[in-house]
Amino acid sequence: MMSIIKEIQELRKDCGWDKTDTPAILAKSVFAEAGELLECFVEREETPDWNAVKSEIADVLMYAMSICIDQGWDVDEVIREKFADVRRRYL
Repeated sequence: MMSIIKEIQELRKDCGWDKTDTPAILAKSVFAEAGELLECFVEREETPDWNAVKSEIADVLMYAMSICIDQGWDVDEVIREKFADVRRRYL
C-alpha cells in the first residue's frame, strides 16, 4: 500500500496538484468520480464496461487516499478503524 501512496503523491507533485488540492476539492472530486462510477451501471447494469468501472474506482481511491496523505493519516489505520466501527454497530 505504501508504494501506491508514494506514487499517488509523486503524481500529484509532478502535476502540481499537491499545491492546489484542498480537502474540500478532494472531497468534491471523490463525489464527482463516484458519480461517474455509478454512471457505468446506469444504462448497462448487467454488462457494464469493466475497464471504465476500474478507471473510475481508481479515481475515487486516489482522491480519497490523497485526503489521507494531506492529513497525515495512515490509510490502513483509517480503514481498520472503520472495520471496528462497523463490527461494533452491526455484529
